Amino acid sequence: MKSGDKGIGILILMIFIGLLIGSLSGEFLAIKFSELSFLKNSYQIGLPTPVTLDLKVFILTIGFMFNINILSIIGVILAITLYRKY
Repeated sequence: MKSGDKGIGILILMIFIGLLIGSLSGEFLAIKFSELSFLKNSYQIGLPTPVTLDLKVFILTIGFMFNINILSIIGVILAITLYRKY
């Protein structure tokens, strides 16, 4: 099956799983091995405070924050590679 036959939802799911596994493995390795403590450092990308839109009929609050470390980036690259290969 070529990657064109698969939907974008599978790609997004695989990227999310790659981020999650990469982040958790970075935290785990940093705790177990003190020499790898740099893997625990994460960088925050997103909105520090939520944005609120009051339309008088309903209030919409939007906010997101990504905490990315080195292994989560590697996890995303691996997820995209696996998606393209299989």
